[in-house]
Amino acid sequence: MNLEQFINSSLGRKTVMAATGLFLCVFLVEHLYGNLLLFFNDGGVAFVQYSHDAVHSIIIRSIEVFLFVAILLHIVQATYLTRQNNNARPVKYAVYKVGETSNWFSRNMGITGSLIFFFIVVHLWQFFLPYRITGEIGGEGQMNVAQAVKLAFQNGWYVSLYVVSVAILSFHLNHGFQSAFRSLGLNSRKHAQLLSLAGSFFAFIIVGVGFASFPILFYFGIAGSTI
Repeated sequence: MNLEQFINSSLGRKTVMAATGLFLCVFLVEHLYGNLLLFFNDGGVAFVQYSHDAVHSIIIRSIEVFLFVAILLHIVQATYLTRQNNNARPVKYAVYKVGETSNWFSRNMGITGSLIFFFIVVHLWQFFLPYRITGEIGGEGQMNVAQAVKLAFQNGWYVSLYVVSVAILSFHLNHGFQSAFRSLGLNSRKHAQLLSLAGSFFAFIIVGVGFASFPILFYFGIAGSTI
């Protein structure tokens, strides 16, 4: 089997989806690190500098291209595999049978993935577009990117959307993180429980609590008072 045949096979598609998913997990950690700079009591200076460096770094800009490609590949492969599975299983399992072996989130990764993609578009429209494309943020006489974040997190509707989306992302990752390792053949019965715990810790604590803390603490005025 050559490379093209492998990529177009079910195993190859699962491998691509797993690899891109784990790459996106690495990006989430890096993104969380950058956001943590908002908690520095420095008027947002560290976060603004971090954002400025990201814009002018050829390495970061190159990674961004891979990031967008990874998102698209992840969506395409997930859509294909979902349709393939549905076509191979024309008769749906009885509800009680399905519920015995899986939870709602593991059975509806396509739905949660679509909701996450919707939030990504909103998030990019809120920050990436005005800061990186149209130049409405960060210019002379304009609010800087830290102030833009603070302003957004004073909007109850956006805060609610953000927190709900992070919760959905956490459940999506909890299943996807473990599935990715299985697809790549990096799991084993011996380490299955450890992998499950690591996946849940990453999904709910690092990503869930980590990202949800920003809109909540900013909205209630616990963080960002100097920005």
